[in-house]
This record gives sequence, structure tokens and C-alpha cells, in this order.
Amino acid sequence: MAGVSLATASKVLNGRSDVGPRTRELVLEAMAEIGYMPTAARHEQTRGRTLVTVLDIVESRYAGTVLQGILVAATSAQAELLLRLPSDGAAATSPTAARAWMEREKASGVVGIIALAVAVPGSLLLAAEELMVPVVTIDPIDTSESRLVSIGSTNWAGGRSATEHVITLGHRRIGWIGGPLGSAPSLERFHGYQAALSSAGIAPDGALIRHEAFSVEAGHRHGRDLLALDERPTAIVAGNDEIALGVLAAAKDFGISVPGELSVTGFDDTPQTEWTTPRLTSVRQPLVGMGRMAVETVLGMADGVQPASRHLQLATTLSVRDSTGPVPRS
Repeated sequence: MAGVSLATASKVLNGRSDVGPRTRELVLEAMAEIGYMPTAARHEQTRGRTLVTVLDIVESRYAGTVLQGILVAATSAQAELLLRLPSDGAAATSPTAARAWMEREKASGVVGIIALAVAVPGSLLLAAEELMVPVVTIDPIDTSESRLVSIGSTNWAGGRSATEHVITLGHRRIGWIGGPLGSAPSLERFHGYQAALSSAGIAPDGALIRHEAFSVEAGHRHGRDLLALDERPTAIVAGNDEIALGVLAAAKDFGISVPGELSVTGFDDTPQTEWTTPRLTSVRQPLVGMGRMAVETVLGMADGVQPASRHLQLATTLSVRDSTGPVPRS
């Protein structure tokens, strides 16, 4: 029907990249028209329920800790768990390709999708709706999509509590290094930082504010920039623990003692905070709990039970350790 060879059709079915977009579309349209389902997928239907978790960065401590909660909850529910990278191909833009991807997942026993800190393309969300495959996001990049059910933490309150903590220690020149402004959690944490400064009567200083990525490298680079200023900050509030680790490394580069000359806070309270030197003060997100709640929510939706709210938030708390102290005497 598509007018292509058996080999080309096979490449499309197996997600190979060496197929032109128009050819891929022809094959997918033919599949949709005749209701074709891969034979292997038919055999998979006899298995129990399966969940798919889509995530971008597997090696981060944040992702690993959330995945621990997802895996424990999935195992408890006797559901299998599959991991996927975000789609950057036709499934992200083409409604036909998105539906074909979702049909293959559903045919293999997938009853729900959990997206971990990644954007969910509208084409995939629409296909999931049409095929009644629930989607739950954890720390979604974009919270404006009303059709999404999301699970996160009180990011604004966490950003505020970290900033208020260093303010109570006497700090007034407080820097911020956060993740990308396009990330809703990053923006919420930054707004919490701004709110704490405003409440204390401290005018934000644009020279002390940086936004880039949730990475050690970004924290190190921007930490060096801030610490090289003639009037350097006495405290830096980081948007996550990995940024904070980069700031600690930058302070070591400059021979600046923490917390004697510089206080540093993180966000997430991942296990590595107990092993830094000094131990890192961090806003604790219930990462394992967020993973568990995502599994419970998506399985409930698969059984027809809608959550009480489409945007669920778990409380954050501040874990005070050794990386914060009184403002240094001038």
C-alpha cells in the first residue's frame, strides 16, 4: 500500500533513522489505514501491565533517586517498567507518527506513560488521549498544558526557604545560579529567591543572577564568574545540587572557604549532599515519594480513577548542613 520495499517498511517499524520523512509517513499512514499491529506486539499482550518512563538524563543523582521511587512502586504493583529517551524524530512533530508510536506501546501492554522532567509534545499527548493511555509528568518543563497531570514539589517555597536561611545568617549580597528559564521548576525556584529578597528589603542585583543548565559544569563556570567580581557575593543559592557542587568547586579554585567566606545552598537534597566537603545545605524534595506517587497516579488513571488535582505538589523542607554560616566580617 505504501509503495515501498519490505526492507523499508521494516526499517520504519523498527524506528530506524535511515528512512526519509515522506517515506516514513507513507508507511505509517498505510499501517493506520489497515490497522496493522506488529506480530511481536500481539504476543506481548499476554503479559501484565507495563509502564514507560521517558527521561533525558539517566546519570544524574536527581533522576536516579526519582527512578528508585518509580521502580519500587512499579514492582509493588507488579507492573513492568521500561525506560525511553525523549523522541526527537517524527513522533515529536507528526500526529501520524505519534499515534503509531503510542499504538505500538499500548499493544505491548503499556498502560501508562511517566515523563520525568521532559517536555511532552502535543502530538504524543493527543495520541495518548485518543488511545486512552494516561500520561503523568514529574517536574514538567512546561506546566501550562492543562491536559497534563503533573507531580512536583513546592519549588517556589523551597527557593524562598533557602534564600531566607542565608538572609537570617546576615547575608545581603546573595547570588543566584539556576537552571534554564524555560524550565517551570527552575523559574518557580527563582521566583522564590526573588520573593525572599523582596521581603527582606534587598534589591535584586542582576550582576549576581545567572541561568543556564542544571549541571555541575554550569555551576562551576558561573560560580567562577560571580566569585571573580570585585564585590563578590557572600552567599550563592543554587537551583539544584549539581549546580551547587560546581559552585563548591569554583570556591576551591579561588581558595575561598565555605562557609567561612561563602555560603552555598542546593536544591533536591540528593544523597551526594552528605558526601560533599563541606556537607551541602539543600532544599529537600521528596524525590522517591514523587516517583511513587507518579506510579500510583498513572495506574489509578489506567483503572479509570482521576486524581483529585491535575497538579500535585509535595512539600519541600530545608536540610541545613555545613555549607552555610554567618556572613563574614568585613
